[in-house]
Amino acid sequence: MALASAAIIGRPNVGKSTIFNTIVGRRISIEDPTSGVTRDRILHPVTFEGRTFDLIDTGGIGMVDVQDLSVDVELQIDIAIKEADVLVLILDCRDGITPLDIEIVEKVRRLNKKIVVAANKADNDKVEMDVVNFHSLGLGEVLPISAQQGRGLSIMLSEIVEQLPADKEEPAYEGEPLKIAFVGKRNAGKSSIINKLAGANRVIVSDKPGTTRDAVDVIFKTDKRHFVAIDTAGLRKRGKIDNAIEFFGHVRSERSIRRADVVVLMIDASLPISKVDKRIAALILEEFKPCVIVINKWDLAVKARPNITSEEYHDYLLKELPGLYFAPLTITSALNGDNVWSTINLAFELHAQATKEVSTGQVNRAIQAAYTKKRPPMVKGKACKIYYATQAEISPPTFIVFCNRPKLIDKNYLRYLSGQMRTSLGFEEVPLKFQIRSSHEGKF
Repeated sequence: MALASAAIIGRPNVGKSTIFNTIVGRRISIEDPTSGVTRDRILHPVTFEGRTFDLIDTGGIGMVDVQDLSVDVELQIDIAIKEADVLVLILDCRDGITPLDIEIVEKVRRLNKKIVVAANKADNDKVEMDVVNFHSLGLGEVLPISAQQGRGLSIMLSEIVEQLPADKEEPAYEGEPLKIAFVGKRNAGKSSIINKLAGANRVIVSDKPGTTRDAVDVIFKTDKRHFVAIDTAGLRKRGKIDNAIEFFGHVRSERSIRRADVVVLMIDASLPISKVDKRIAALILEEFKPCVIVINKWDLAVKARPNITSEEYHDYLLKELPGLYFAPLTITSALNGDNVWSTINLAFELHAQATKEVSTGQVNRAIQAAYTKKRPPMVKGKACKIYYATQAEISPPTFIVFCNRPKLIDKNYLRYLSGQMRTSLGFEEVPLKFQIRSSHEGKF
């Protein structure tokens, strides 16, 4: 059973995203004085007075989008309004009643929905007195709030909880959902693949690059799978970032990689591998994240080069992104849904590898076999002897290796060790992390 939900609605720039972020407790939606920043539905569970429900941030009703996505944004708002159990209409204390406010009120009045009305930016007692002017809208009590200061939000939340249907309680989930971040350069197909998973237009899809601005969490629960798909803003060269909105979208994308359990790197097969693809791959490697490489738009690549094979493209990919040589690869079509769910299954398999624990005996047998097969290079007649090792952590699998001369183990030898232990210990498709220490720092 789905959680009960409350959708924050209103005209552009009344502070909906600030209210959402303040209640949730972290900056999920981008806040900017520019009208129409939020485009997709941003959803996050909230618990208040013992009740858990989904809080939904929406785009501004009646916004004008510079990329001609207004119709798409309005569709996302309409879906949120239709699916929500409670509508939270936000007005602006400073602006008073505007013609667009009146249009919105007439729209929601016809919906026969539970409505909580709040006037934002009531930052002091003098401004708060002006809330009485909103009573002429005929929607009952209007709550004065200030998202910036946190004033009145607890009263508003109490009113929301009061209006929630009693028959929609929090479902019982076992453990935390797997967090899967979909990343890639702009227009690589991230939003399309998430919509195919959802079976609905959950996020806006457009052929215009840069459509997604926020990192959008979409929660899925099937009979066997419970996960969060994180749709991120498409990345491009830092020198080409146009404004603060796009900058914060990039920051959220990079943060999504860090908080994800598994990363899905979307590659547009119709275009050459770019510096942006390489930068994203480097960030994934820096964070030691399990990664599924998804080759999207394969049909367009084949159309441009009819004789190309998947094996040839794989070789090309390994040459361009050598650091991700261990990452599994799938070929999908986000438009028709080919291999979309198999990609999710693969992400769960990678997570199982990344959280695997092996005994100290197994680790030492593997490290000894690798050392016997190939030893670190000697430097100025000095040799490095590896004595023993142990697994210290999971996610990523982290191994402490004790030796007599740690400085003689260079990056090339670490890569060799990683490959050998990956094969022998069952970590074939996930990154491994090593800490090299002097033998006197501890023994088993």
